[in-house]
Amino acid sequence: MASQNTNQQDETAIDKMNSQLTAAGDKIANNKKIIYITTGAIILVAVVILGYLFGYRKPREEKAFEAYNKVEQQAFANDSIAAAQYKQVADNFSGSDAANLAALSAGEALYNEGKYEEAAKYLGKFSSDDAVLDANAMVLTGDCYVNLKKYDDALSAYQKAVRKADGNPQIVPRVLLKEANVYDEQKKYDKALECYTSIKNDFPEFRLGNGLDIDAYIARENARLGK
Repeated sequence: MASQNTNQQDETAIDKMNSQLTAAGDKIANNKKIIYITTGAIILVAVVILGYLFGYRKPREEKAFEAYNKVEQQAFANDSIAAAQYKQVADNFSGSDAANLAALSAGEALYNEGKYEEAAKYLGKFSSDDAVLDANAMVLTGDCYVNLKKYDDALSAYQKAVRKADGNPQIVPRVLLKEANVYDEQKKYDKALECYTSIKNDFPEFRLGNGLDIDAYIARENARLGK
């Protein structure tokens, strides 16, 4: 009887072990399935991305640049025609590098037409890793807002341009002059004085090279402030 009980206990222990091993095997198999499914999903995503890049995006970029270059090579009778052509490229190929450049060109043409609101809209679509180009686009955006008498928006654009220009001696003092003019319009003479003083102290070569009598501007602002 004792032997029979021992055998039953051994069988029970073996059965438990077999059950545990079976469960572990099932887990491994399930994990493999998950790994296979996950790997398959990653491969599928990679295929989709590559298909997008080479099957859609690259040809689209090529078409966009072809359209942009065609516009660039044409001789326009006026800015209205130029603006319409650049807008078409910017709108039809949005998200492409060519559309980005077309948005800048459209903004410039619209500004020259006096369509400042629309010019600011297209300039807002432009961005560049080139600090000088990006800063100049922001300056033109500020000019649009000045013409619209949206002075706070103009100042915001000019200040962004200064940050993007990062001390560029050709851009920053020119923008500071524009800022000072806006502050004068707002009768914020202390702010205008700060701009002129910064030009005098930080960019002496600019004021001398442009024949700018910065001291006269500083004296004017001091007089307005009663100093």
